[in-house]
Amino acid sequence: MALGKYSRVDGRKSSSYCSTITVVVFVGVCLFGVWMLMTSSVVPTQNSDFSSQEAKTELKQKVTENNPNQFEDNPGDLPDDAVKEEGSLKNDQGKSNTGENTVEETQEEKFVEENSEGKTETEGETKEAENDVEGNKDKLKSNSNEESNSGDGDSNSESGEATKEGGETNSSEQSESEENLSEKKSDTEENADETKHEDEVDGQTEEKIEQNQDKDSEERSGENKMEGQAKNQDTNDMFPAGVQSEILNETTTQNGPWSTQAAESENEKEAQKVVLSTDENEYKWKVCNVTAGPDYIPCLDNEEAIRKLPSRSHYEHRERHCPDEAPTCLVALPEGYRQPIKWPKSREQIWYYNVPHPKLAEVKGHQNWVKVTGEHLTFPGGGTQFKNGALHYIDSIQKSLPQIDWGKRSRVILDVGCGVASFGGYLFDRDVLAMSFAPKDEHEAQVQFALERGIPAISAVMGTKRLPFPSKVFDVVHCARCRVPWHTEGGKLLLELNRVLRPGGYFVWSATPVYRKVPEDVGIWKAMSELTKSMCWDLVVIEKDELNEVGAAIYRKPTSNECYEKRQNNEPPLCNESDDPDAVWNVLLQACINKVPVGTSERGFQWPEQWPLRAEKAPYWLKSSQVGVYGKAAPEDFSSDYEHWKHVVSKSYLTGLGINWSSVRNVMDMRAVYGGFAAALKDLKVWVMNVVPVDSSDTLPIIYERGLFGMYHDWCQSFSTYPRSYDLLHADHLFSHIKKRCKLVAVVAEIDRILRPEGHLIVRDKVEIIGVIERLAKSMQWKIRLTYSKDNEGLLCVQKTFWRPTETETIKSAIA
Repeated sequence: MALGKYSRVDGRKSSSYCSTITVVVFVGVCLFGVWMLMTSSVVPTQNSDFSSQEAKTELKQKVTENNPNQFEDNPGDLPDDAVKEEGSLKNDQGKSNTGENTVEETQEEKFVEENSEGKTETEGETKEAENDVEGNKDKLKSNSNEESNSGDGDSNSESGEATKEGGETNSSEQSESEENLSEKKSDTEENADETKHEDEVDGQTEEKIEQNQDKDSEERSGENKMEGQAKNQDTNDMFPAGVQSEILNETTTQNGPWSTQAAESENEKEAQKVVLSTDENEYKWKVCNVTAGPDYIPCLDNEEAIRKLPSRSHYEHRERHCPDEAPTCLVALPEGYRQPIKWPKSREQIWYYNVPHPKLAEVKGHQNWVKVTGEHLTFPGGGTQFKNGALHYIDSIQKSLPQIDWGKRSRVILDVGCGVASFGGYLFDRDVLAMSFAPKDEHEAQVQFALERGIPAISAVMGTKRLPFPSKVFDVVHCARCRVPWHTEGGKLLLELNRVLRPGGYFVWSATPVYRKVPEDVGIWKAMSELTKSMCWDLVVIEKDELNEVGAAIYRKPTSNECYEKRQNNEPPLCNESDDPDAVWNVLLQACINKVPVGTSERGFQWPEQWPLRAEKAPYWLKSSQVGVYGKAAPEDFSSDYEHWKHVVSKSYLTGLGINWSSVRNVMDMRAVYGGFAAALKDLKVWVMNVVPVDSSDTLPIIYERGLFGMYHDWCQSFSTYPRSYDLLHADHLFSHIKKRCKLVAVVAEIDRILRPEGHLIVRDKVEIIGVIERLAKSMQWKIRLTYSKDNEGLLCVQKTFWRPTETETIKSAIA
């Protein structure tokens, strides 16, 4: 660095003049501190237009969510106007250069602008401010060769440090407290004297990544300044120069009314006492000793609760019964488990020892569900209703009803009683996304087979409670011999499908009563005909599949309430006006019909845009008068979120985290908002389960409207999936959102349960949260692929290993 021309302040200035300058700076710092304390009382604008699923469930009607922490959980943006914190995450590579002098940051002509933006003032900034006041022109000239400055002075300096592959992490909270302001006053005076009386030391400048208006220049500059840290790292694993600043720039699309750090500090300190507990710093893991062994699903294998059920007639024993305390042990691996076969080959075969359950092959092998072939389980693509292949069956439905228009008009479907999900697996060839579900029952591990094959599925049952999906979201609902008694108890279960089916959507019922004439089937067909007629469903066509020797009845849900109003008998009855069809979390089923929307701006009045346009365009029913999750008008909020995630995915996730995306198939966004992360991945051969926590803003209908899918969930409980289901989990400010009501150790144990060995977890959250999750990941012998922090915001990428503890912990509730 060319510091030879650097002009220091010498003794030619009078001591009184220097004292005056010191006083000026001192007063400036005091005024800045007073300003910060005054702004701590500012309350951010509240999001009043998206209620949470938790609130809906409690009230069972539409309510306005009033969440004072709404905007504390930002969308994952690492602010580009921050300065280096003392507790930033350290670079492991940089530790090899400890012999070199550490260097201090320099700031040029930014003192006023940075303080007016509420930035933390560093000692280096104080020095530079004094030199600016004294008109030190020579310094600006010499430093112009080292740092890029925009002519208008509006570009923000950026700093941050990244670690790769096992880098140690030290996190600390940025503080804006009154005590620190007092320390800064004394530091300012001392630094003023040092600036006047000490020679400048060569090389005493901290490495920094400066954002320029020209991106190419920015990347070249970043590469030069990170050269000492990154030049020896493997190209595929390193965090590319310039990507840090790409991440920091994400806030340019998020300008919501955020609260200040000072306003958050007191509550945050109390919260950290819980977060940074001894248990989480020094946790000793054990393997779960349970009857289900490697297939343990805590909320579905609660044997203690199941034994106490008064009845099982409505499949209550297949519903969720979560233990009082979420497990904190790790699920064992099956003996002989190995890395799953990649998609699309996995659709046809999987490793036998990954899901070592041959019973289904014995029972359903003749129907081409699954067969045991050496060290593999193979899937010929058949099913009970399509023994000769799912694709022929799918195309025969299209041929009999062209309006179904797979992949364009019909994009998101629900497959009830899916078996091994071959129907959903082959719908990918038609650009259709299927949410498949089946109970954890005597059809041993059917959903686990589906997930191992790379096909979306969850363990669920049509029992006594509503499905975990909003109303009016599925374009098609499909049932092929799903063994559900639709016609009994006033059609309660079929009415639940009516709730989730979009007005104008189709119900495809492929079952023996459609085409067989035995007395039992004839009786069921008669009952179904009467029920569907009373529900105002039109029987559009009865499809005949000659090759598979089956048939399917295809019904269409009405798009108006005219038929309901003309019925002579109000059976099934219309639901009460107070009933909220979108309130689903632990809500009992009701045998009633919800009216279809009639207002032109209501959700469900119009059919969505065709795929893929619907993924990018804000839904017509999002109004500019509504406030979005991040504080903008809802349509603008939606668009900004999408641009934000496209930027993050393309500029850092795909190239900067060392993830081999060719081995990624099953992805989960653990705290999806608008589904922007999933939409940004739509051109990859992956599918994303978008989870909207029950205490977050209810944006799941928006996700479905854009041709994606997901479900509600409470992360204080286990997810309804088998162990080792997902290749990649994404948690955007999830942990800071749930830390006050969920035990983080239990949540991390659940993440370990559903993530495959060699799978990745990406966390974006506050620095102190990143530190906790990193320590827990290390305690499980996970590989730390990347840590990065900036202005109390952090990014963490970790990779699960095959490690399991040697000690065991017996979970009494899970012992049969």
